[in-house]
Amino acid sequence: MQQGNHSVVKEFVLLGLSQAREVQLLLFILFLVFYSLVLPANILIILTIWSDPRLGSPMYFFLANLAFLDICYCSVTPPKMLADFFSRHKTISYKGCMAQLFFLHFLGGSEISLLISMAIDRYVAICHSLHYSSVMGRPTCSAMVMGSWSVGFVHSIIQVIFIVPLPFCGPNKLDNFFCDVTQIIKLACTDTYAVELLMFLNSGVSILICFILLLISYGILLIKVRTGSSQGKGKAASTCITHIIMVVIMFGPAIYIYCRPFMDFPFDKVMAVLHTVVFPLMNPMIYTLRNKEIKQAMKRLLSKHRSLM
Repeated sequence: MQQGNHSVVKEFVLLGLSQAREVQLLLFILFLVFYSLVLPANILIILTIWSDPRLGSPMYFFLANLAFLDICYCSVTPPKMLADFFSRHKTISYKGCMAQLFFLHFLGGSEISLLISMAIDRYVAICHSLHYSSVMGRPTCSAMVMGSWSVGFVHSIIQVIFIVPLPFCGPNKLDNFFCDVTQIIKLACTDTYAVELLMFLNSGVSILICFILLLISYGILLIKVRTGSSQGKGKAASTCITHIIMVVIMFGPAIYIYCRPFMDFPFDKVMAVLHTVVFPLMNPMIYTLRNKEIKQAMKRLLSKHRSLM
């Protein structure tokens, strides 16, 4: 297939994290061990919340959905990354690249929206505690989760709509282990200034605004909790701090990747690994380690299954 005097790119070559065989083997072992330990732990979090009626509050409902989103998010790039460690010809088709880009931003946008929903839940719980059960009922929470998925879809489809029309006629090498907007745009054989600006607004600016608003809202909630006289303010403050940790972990690498010009920087691959592999799976784990109720529910679930064996 020809386009003018240029051949159309049908696949992209992924240069990966390293070209050294020894480093690739070490990274494969590290990522496989991490993935094998943390992924089942996230599944356990979901099963624990769904099976224990004591964890029926909206906060745990959102946490279960967050864990599910993180599992889906970490199923987009790591499986191919692990397979490519043993492949001499690391390539991804054009359609596969576009699909990877779509699902990365779809699930990432959904997760950011879900974190905003969790912040709203904490606001209602702390500032309007008397009306919490009536305001944050299951229909409302389900609608907020569906809304998060919808926002993620709209965000992602905007990315794809502007990327797909770009002509790619060579070179076709991506200096990373997956396809993303910041990598793909640089390979287009046309002026991409306008598209880069739109991608920066759709990803970078929106991420930064959400990050700042979330930090401000949790900061206000912490002040409200610490200056209040209601019972259980220690638990409420601990929950807010945990949410702040999750927000920083989630947004930190994303801000580094998308809130700057689409150029190569020294720590790009490190941040890409943290953003797509490590931190998403760690989010629910961090929340669980700081929450006694979930840890106790996990012990009950595990002991129940042991007694049945």
